[in-house]
Amino acid sequence: MKGDFLTLALPSGRMMEETLEFLQQNEFKFQNKPSNRELTFFDDENRIKFYIVRNQDVPLVVLHGGADAGICGRDIILEHNYNLSIPLALPFGYCRLSLAVPESINEKEFFNKIHIRVVTKYPNLSRNYFYQKGINVEIIKLHGSIEVGPLLGISDCIVDLVSTGRTLRENGLKEIDKIIESQALLVVNPSSFYTRNKILLKLIHIFKNKKLKTK
Repeated sequence: MKGDFLTLALPSGRMMEETLEFLQQNEFKFQNKPSNRELTFFDDENRIKFYIVRNQDVPLVVLHGGADAGICGRDIILEHNYNLSIPLALPFGYCRLSLAVPESINEKEFFNKIHIRVVTKYPNLSRNYFYQKGINVEIIKLHGSIEVGPLLGISDCIVDLVSTGRTLRENGLKEIDKIIESQALLVVNPSSFYTRNKILLKLIHIFKNKKLKTK
């Protein structure tokens, strides 16, 4: 019977591969490794049921009780300030939220602007960043490849996650400031932390001080 399993929401997309690799290296044994279409799979030995959802949706699924815990990026938590327990940072998913502008832009002149238009998926973090610098900012939120903002002339810059910087370079952009650093976090529903404390502490113990072994 699956009803007494701990439920754990995992991020799809680019963090999925690292997440599964980390779990497999640290005592988890999947009954069936998920395919592109499957949204659930199990670890019968550790009595965990996994759900695959978008990285951005993991905190919401956990917050509303759809899962006891989840793994998502620190950037998502900081952007929305979700009321979740965060017992652990995990050793993968490293990236940074950065400000990038066209390569032809002079950095000093850019920060002297009175008004800046920015395309981003992170309106709250972007707004706070520019307000702290005393710059009036117009936020344009896009959901796809935001590098198109400066290319189409609808923004002066972008704020986005960066790992290697390759995508920026391929689109004629350069980083000029790092806003935050991000990595994977274990997030837990506060009620589950109380009602399922024993099994969650076991999960935390398994994760603690573990490293993702690179090939």
